[in-house]
Amino acid sequence: MAGESILIVDDNMVNVELAEYALEIAGYTVRTAGDAAEAQEVLECFRPALILMDVQLPGMSGLELTRLIKADSHLHDIIVVALTSYAMRGDEQKALDSGCDGYLTKPIETRSFAGSIAGYLRGES
Repeated sequence: MAGESILIVDDNMVNVELAEYALEIAGYTVRTAGDAAEAQEVLECFRPALILMDVQLPGMSGLELTRLIKADSHLHDIIVVALTSYAMRGDEQKALDSGCDGYLTKPIETRSFAGSIAGYLRGES
């Protein structure tokens, strides 16, 4: 699904740069935000097909932001995938309960990352 737009919301610039690079190489249009407030600003003028949402953000958490996105009639159909280093038992279910459509763990596997995102965009994951 190259050509689709993706928003990466993450406060760790190393993670952002790696994910952004992997997705841009695969042909995606990528924007980034370092926290929930910045993501909300970006969403005012940029309509991504998918949001990669870090769970642990400064200020408002990624799960809280996901709940707001899914409650907004203009944004609710955007695919939100939790992207987190928290891989404890029950964390995936917490993300799904908050409205996330999927769950990926960090560090990302660069060889399969874009393929995983394509799967979410096709509704396969």
